[in-house]
Amino acid sequence: MMNVLRRAASSVRNAAASVCGRILGRDDGMSTAEYAVGTVAAVAFAVVLYRVVNSSAVSSALSKIIQSALSVSL
Repeated sequence: MMNVLRRAASSVRNAAASVCGRILGRDDGMSTAEYAVGTVAAVAFAVVLYRVVNSSAVSSALSKIIQSALSVSL
């Protein structure tokens, strides 16, 4: 799960860097404040994703999918 969170954080940071670079057009990289905002956004996204994946609705849906896959006779 930590790898998923790290990848999500990295993706959000990269997206923030890309957007900031296009808007400003004068910087080659992000400043410390932009890294902080990107990191906070990545963590917030990861927390939301984690809560959605661990919600009872998603857990029950995944459980039903797995049960139906395991009950198929070949």
